[in-house]
Amino acid sequence: MARIAGIDIPRDKRVVISLTYIYGVGRTTAQQVLESAGVSEDTRVRDLTEDELGRIRKAVNEFTIEGDLRRETSLNIKRLIEIGSYRGVRHRRGLPVRGQKTKNNSRTRKGPRRAVAGKKK
Repeated sequence: MARIAGIDIPRDKRVVISLTYIYGVGRTTAQQVLESAGVSEDTRVRDLTEDELGRIRKAVNEFTIEGDLRRETSLNIKRLIEIGSYRGVRHRRGLPVRGQKTKNNSRTRKGPRRAVAGKKK
């Protein structure tokens, strides 16, 4: 396996797909990285030379990825919670932050249904 940004990327997939296994790198970013590194998107990871891997690593390091990006995101959320903004309150309560309705959906954020105490007759 090739190791880029501390992540073992899959060998048998195309490079453009394998790069998306890095947190913070999607399809568009992967395409930009390969373009700046001068590597074809259709190449398989196992067929890359050490020189090409080095150029890809250098191009990937120009972006905020993995630990730095996770830290930045969590600090942004903590800041919203501390200042008591509406979005911070929604984060604190574990509810949807971006304006979604909660009457029917949002089970992913709210978690499994909880029984209401004293409902039986």
